[in-house]
Amino acid sequence: MSSSAAATTAASPALEPNTDLTRPPARAMELTYQRLPGVACPYATLLDVFWAKIDPTALNRQGEGVGTQYRTGIYYYTAEQERLARESLAEEQKKWEDEIVTEILPAKRFYPAEEYHQRHLEKGGQSAEKGCTDPMRCYG
Repeated sequence: MSSSAAATTAASPALEPNTDLTRPPARAMELTYQRLPGVACPYATLLDVFWAKIDPTALNRQGEGVGTQYRTGIYYYTAEQERLARESLAEEQKKWEDEIVTEILPAKRFYPAEEYHQRHLEKGGQSAEKGCTDPMRCYG
């Protein structure tokens, strides 16, 4: 998993403040996982985990991060992923009184963030490899 900038058309976006204050790149993560023989991890399961970890009704905000770069989004590569994402959003909406504002868009180029943005949780003392089972602490 790596941190990145996503959902942008910029030639070389950075996660640093930029001049396009109307819609900077979204803070994102690219998840790469290895399928083990006989072990399934369907895309729908990844979507379930995604919905469980965010507030999909918060516009341009997650945790203490505020701004359009903190919008929530699902960026798909295939028509099947798009279909599953939209179906999961419709099911998730049934659980919320407020409208879900998570965007669902085609994936564009993935831009890895600067090194100091990588492995954020591990650098902050949290790591599954260390046996940490605490909820994620993204801000301290």
